[in-house]
Amino acid sequence: MSFKETFIVNGENLLKKIKEIIADGNVTKISISDKSGKEIMSFPVTIGVVGVVFAPIFAAVGALAALLTECKITVEKRKDDDVPPSNEPPKEEGTIIEVK
Repeated sequence: MSFKETFIVNGENLLKKIKEIIADGNVTKISISDKSGKEIMSFPVTIGVVGVVFAPIFAAVGALAALLTECKITVEKRKDDDVPPSNEPPKEEGTIIEVK
């Protein structure tokens, strides 16, 4: 499952906010829109990707920030399951568990 969060930032804080979002983790996709809602840039965020791969993206975001006065960042995040792992051994396939 995933959910979306939206942030409104000014151009000079855009790159800083993108780096913070990536550092927080659980992010699968980031989209940047102008203040009227038109999507300008969108990129996936892959688990375990090193900073070198993000260098061209950061350069593009930095150039974009110089042009925009205000923009909207939409972040798609994975929702972690809040169910703690069970100490029971895994059930065999085909076992029916009845929930009341």
